[in-house]
Amino acid sequence: MTEAANFFFAETEPYYLPLNDEIEIFRAAYSARLPVLLKGPTGCGKTRFVEHMTWRLYRETANPLEVPLVTISCHEDLTATDMVGRYLLKGDETIWADGPLTRAVRTGAICYLDEIVEARKDTTVLIHSLTDHRRILPIDKTGELVSAHPEFLLVISYNPGYQSVLKDLKPSTRQRFVSLEFDYPSVETEAAIITHESGIDLGTAEHLATIGERVRNLKQHGFEEGVSTRLLIYTGELMAAGISPRRAADVAIITAVSDDAIVQQAVADIVDVILP
Repeated sequence: MTEAANFFFAETEPYYLPLNDEIEIFRAAYSARLPVLLKGPTGCGKTRFVEHMTWRLYRETANPLEVPLVTISCHEDLTATDMVGRYLLKGDETIWADGPLTRAVRTGAICYLDEIVEARKDTTVLIHSLTDHRRILPIDKTGELVSAHPEFLLVISYNPGYQSVLKDLKPSTRQRFVSLEFDYPSVETEAAIITHESGIDLGTAEHLATIGERVRNLKQHGFEEGVSTRLLIYTGELMAAGISPRRAADVAIITAVSDDAIVQQAVADIVDVILP
């Protein structure tokens, strides 16, 4: 089983502040068992959204699971075997061990493939038969055709900002999914998120959210990716732990967003203007 797999269950509701009608759309897609594609920049809340929706749906399902969400972090070394399963030696016998995707298909969990464009093409093709009326997973090594549990749902995500000729989601894959687009929230909403997640006061959180907005505007000047909400939360958490605001911003924002000295200086100038 691949180390990239994460089996998730939350006793309490994962915090998520909706930005639009994504909760209603996801719920409707789940009711119809339509596969879902989440598009948006790094650190804007896609994974938290999936965890939040899993918690909501788990409370309503007639099929309570020990592990209702299986997350697979895709990368170029991830193989179809890692996802589907493999034969293992146990004592003197060879036994079959389901991979994380197969486990989700059999049990009715939500399977979340994070950053799908990072996966090898053969792994991407593997999911096609799960995204149409067939809802089956072929296991070549055993000859088995696994019919998806009625409550199984496939969710994938990627960041269109990092697309390239070599790393793009093919139309043959993209058009199998209902697509939800995510972006960074408004300053007011992001400040509320930072306050909740880090414990700092709302005024300081608003300063951090404003820094985030200004840094993202640097994309118009060649800066590829803005600062994520995740990094702003990290900054708040460091401040809550007693690190000075400027030092917290230095390690969690300025040096974290780029190794380019010119970009770092541009971000530092923004921080120095906004952060008291």
